[in-house]
Amino acid sequence: MGYAFDWVDAFAEGAFGGNGCVVVHGGAALTIDQRLALVRETSLAECAYMVGSDVADFGVRYYLADKEIPMAGHPTIATVASLLDRGMIDLTDGQATFTLEVGAGVLPIHVDGDMITMTQMAPEFGRVFDPAVIADIYGLAAADIIAPPQVVSTGTPFCVTVLKDKTALKRAKLDIPKLEAFRAASATTRADLMEPFLVTLGGETATGDTFSRLLLAPPSLPEDPFTGSATGCMAAYLWHHGLIDYPEFVAEQGHWLGRAGQAQVQVLGPRDNITGVKLGGKGYVLMRGELAI
Repeated sequence: MGYAFDWVDAFAEGAFGGNGCVVVHGGAALTIDQRLALVRETSLAECAYMVGSDVADFGVRYYLADKEIPMAGHPTIATVASLLDRGMIDLTDGQATFTLEVGAGVLPIHVDGDMITMTQMAPEFGRVFDPAVIADIYGLAAADIIAPPQVVSTGTPFCVTVLKDKTALKRAKLDIPKLEAFRAASATTRADLMEPFLVTLGGETATGDTFSRLLLAPPSLPEDPFTGSATGCMAAYLWHHGLIDYPEFVAEQGHWLGRAGQAQVQVLGPRDNITGVKLGGKGYVLMRGELAI
């Protein structure tokens, strides 16, 4: 059978920026093994599969190279960009509002021109870890971390770790055996906690307010160019803990990989009662084709 697909660069101004994602239409007919195999074939972080929905306007599921991920930001931007490119969304007066069901639940989506904005779920704040333990995973010192690393989830859990500057961020190197030892000692697995999300205050460009990295363990690629789900978790963390003065800011990631990505972020609600996180970005359809499986 053939399945229509689009290869989309998400959180990008144009081709070869941000984070790439293949969006497969009619993906419900593909087996889980086929979905995972396509991610490995593309060497991308994730692929998206349109599966339909009984509770939302559209339904999609996201997969890493080894498992499904319940919520992912750049595949959400990519999915909506694909739907727009194929004329599957009515842009009345250049705008549209609809819902998208992902593994974690239903996301409200708003499109205004070429800006695609999702509203991620209210954050859940989880365990706090010793800075020295997280620092050791990356060959850093505990003093390189300026706030307690904490698990936050707006659909997918990340350990948000704020570093003191970009010099420390650039020095970070993922030690996979130490990451595995950390997971064993903390009784966590990749299924319930992704790799720590490393964050600095201050963008890579004059426009940005934060800059981040997500270093990944096999079978994923070594580093994710832009991580929308983790950016939502990071935004909630920074606002909740008083590390940013305003709930609206610009997040940047991927510049050191030659894949500059940017998101418009707005945390909803007061610091002690966050109700959600809006995350907006652009998507560029780089390739269109048919998957022959």
